Amino acid sequence: MSAGPQPIFGRTQDQAVLGELLHSLSQPLTTLRCSLELSVEEVAGQQQNAVSAALAQTDRVIGVVRLMREYLDTESSTDSQPPVALGPALRGVVAELSHVARERQVQLQLAGGCSATIALPEPRLRLALHYLIGVFIEKQPRQGEVTLRLEQGASESELRGQGATSEIAAPRMDPTSATLHSVRLAVARRLLQSAGATLEFGDSRSGFVLRVPRPPRPVATDLFP
Repeated sequence: MSAGPQPIFGRTQDQAVLGELLHSLSQPLTTLRCSLELSVEEVAGQQQNAVSAALAQTDRVIGVVRLMREYLDTESSTDSQPPVALGPALRGVVAELSHVARERQVQLQLAGGCSATIALPEPRLRLALHYLIGVFIEKQPRQGEVTLRLEQGASESELRGQGATSEIAAPRMDPTSATLHSVRLAVARRLLQSAGATLEFGDSRSGFVLRVPRPPRPVATDLFP
């Protein structure tokens, strides 16, 4: 007799099925977006406004599907990947996000340094840092300030993100944007934690702390008794 009902799909198979479904959904969405983009140039007046609004909503749905796929991908194995230096990856991400900070009139600064490495493929590490810092910038008020500081300790390295106080209120977000921010931070957390790092958040403007432990030193063994 059977000991109990057995699952039809294992966890890995479930992820593969969901990944295929999301891939199948992304193809018609991309086609729809292209059609709407062409239609914007062919219509005028109220019709053009309606098509532009539909195009914006389609872009948002495509972004949600991409986030869902990235969230699923955070559980895929990275055991065979060599560790990547945190400092150079962080500097590259900050350079990419500098235009976002300028558009929002937020001053972005990076200070300090460390020799820490993270056992993640570089694209995944950059994605996690991009989401972590990008969301933090978007939550700041205009004319605000974001300071990122790298510090190296005896047992771990830290990346601290802090936002300066401002008399200008932080921008209000609609529920959908707030949800997307939460998912991006969840993707960043899962990726970084999968490599042994820890990520702690304060409130929406006080910042975050990323802690990367130093890998243990290999134990020396005597060749001869």
